[in-house]
Formats: sequence, structure tokens, C-alpha cells
Amino acid sequence: MAATLILEPAGRCCWDEPLHIAVQGLAPDQPVMLRASLRDEKGALFQAHARYRADAKGELDLARAPALGGSFAGLEPMGLIWAMEPDKPFWRLLKWDVQTPFVVELEVLDGHEADAGPLLARALHERHFMPPGVRRVPVREGQVRATLFLPPGPGPFPGIIDLFGLGGGLLEYRASLLAGKGFAVMALAYYNYDDLPQSGDIFHLEYFEEAVNYLLHHPQVKGPGIGLLGNSKGGELCLAISSFLKGITAAVIINGSVAVVGGSLHYKDETLPPVGIMRDRVKVRMTTTGRASSMLMRPLNACRPMGRRSPRSSVTQKQGTTLSPLTGPCAGLPCICWQVVLLSMEGSPGLMPWPSWMHGRDSRLSFINIWNVLR
Repeated sequence: MAATLILEPAGRCCWDEPLHIAVQGLAPDQPVMLRASLRDEKGALFQAHARYRADAKGELDLARAPALGGSFAGLEPMGLIWAMEPDKPFWRLLKWDVQTPFVVELEVLDGHEADAGPLLARALHERHFMPPGVRRVPVREGQVRATLFLPPGPGPFPGIIDLFGLGGGLLEYRASLLAGKGFAVMALAYYNYDDLPQSGDIFHLEYFEEAVNYLLHHPQVKGPGIGLLGNSKGGELCLAISSFLKGITAAVIINGSVAVVGGSLHYKDETLPPVGIMRDRVKVRMTTTGRASSMLMRPLNACRPMGRRSPRSSVTQKQGTTLSPLTGPCAGLPCICWQVVLLSMEGSPGLMPWPSWMHGRDSRLSFINIWNVLR
């Protein structure tokens, strides 16, 4: 009986959905190699492979069978997807055109040898970034340059502004996938795109205020406020937007600085220079109980009315801990969740979070602060 490669869901699914991979029609205990590959929008090749052994019935289910080596080892049902590496060193897998899928080729090869054995089975699988029914609406309103993704149905929907980090441009894949979960998501460009400024030396919050007002008044967006989602520089800007502007109900900040770094921040008559210029204005305090806190002497929300002061949050450290000012409170915003996790490549917008060349190399891993902020 010929080997058959079974994929569920068959044919296509969204990038953030799990893929079940199985093989039937093998000989009992037959050694095989599974290989996955795709080409990005610039033609760069990404590949992963793993060695397996069929069970006594000649079947192989990646949800139950551990990989015996290759690009990864152990029980990894989605390993062939997340472990794909580029043929160009340090090349990132990015998706610029969310209206087209990545096409993944999956192959089953006989044997465990490094030189590929005879091809036993093959299948193509499309991984999409536009969930069924999601609408993509380009936005050129005033100064705002963005793309709005609306879920299927009449709405209105909870609204979110999505900001990526340094490098600029307009990345849409996170917004398009999130719209499939029932949110109206605006992927917002803020520099190095279209007629926007080409450098990130100066940021004006009036631009983000215009984007917030556009989303708040959109007929498909549910009020009375909207949420923010940002990583790296986008996370820092989300904190500033939450501090200065009205209409922000919640914010999720991934790997964002809690102070202004890089370029300066301007809003009306307020100017916040980068933290490198403000070192003499940062105060760090360790209490006798071991409770450490740090905050800018003029925090980001200093322009708020005194009647809406937020309590200064802090993080608990052991006595003697050296606390960097950059790990202090979110400019006076109340933090409902704080945790430290490990991620690959600070601020990376790539779709492959754990390339195998990073495994075991602590120097290539960085500590990331994830703040969930609620007002």
C-alpha cells in the first residue's frame, strides 16, 4: 500500500492555527524522514526536517510520535512548521502581503540517511493570514496611514491599534489574524512608510491622537474606548499614548521601554527627550522591605489632571538587587500583570520565534518585560 500524507485541516488554514500531520500506509517500524519547506515573498527558502519511525501498524502521527532527531527532537506536533530555517543566515520570515498565503510543501522520504531517500508521499498546505470573512480596508484619512481589518458580521467590534517596532513600514499580519478573533484592528504605520517621516528621530503624539480618534468614531468600532497592542518601540509609544491621550481602555505592551528611548517624543507644548539625556532626572529607590521602585521625576502622565492621579506601581526585588531605571513602573500606569519571559531577538517581528541556531545560546536571548496595563 502506498504511503499517504494526511493533513488536518486539509489544504489550508490560518497561520496561527495548529496543523495535524500524520502518515499512513508505511511498513511496520519503517524509518522515514519528514521535510517541510516554503519560500518567502523574496524567494528565500526555509526548511525543516525530522526523523521518525512508524508504529507496528505502519502509521505515524506527529501528535504521538517523538522526532528522533533532525531540526528538532521529541514530541513536537508543529515542529516541522516552527523549526524551519532560512538558507540565508539570520534571514527573518516576514509577511508583507497578507492577502496571499505561504505555501508549505511537506514530504515523506524513506530512511534516516542524510541523503534523502525515495519520495514516498507529498502534499501542499496553504497557511493564510486573512481568516475567512475578514475585510481589509486601507486607511488614508488626514495624516493617518494604516490598514483596518474588520471581522465578519455586522459589528460593532472592540477596537485595537497595532504598532510594531523600529524599522517602520506597515506590517499587517498580526492585525489580520487578530481580526479573525472578533476585533476591529488597525495596523498603524508611523514612519518609513508612504509619505510619513522616514526616520524615527522625532515622534509627534498628535499623529497617534488622530488615529485613535479615527478608530473611536468608526461605525464598526464599539466604544467607549479602544485598546492598544505594541511591541518594542511600538510598546513604548503605546505607553505614551495611554498616558497622554483619552479614549484608551487597555494596553498590552510587549518588550516596550518604560521610558522614552531613541527619538524624542512631542505632544503640544510637552517634549520628552530620550532617556540617555535624562539620566540625571531618573530616581531609583530601595526600601527597607526590599521593595524597589523607580520612576522618572517627570513621568509620561505628568500632564494628567491632578484629580486622576494613578498610584505608582512597583516590583518586588530581593534586598541588594540592582534595579535598572528602565525596569521601573510604567510611568505611573497601574500594571495588572508583570512577568519576565525569554524571547528571541529583541523586537523581532519575524514569524519564527525559536530558530534552532539559538537553542542553548544564552547570549542570543534577552529578558523581555510584558506589561498588561488597564486604566
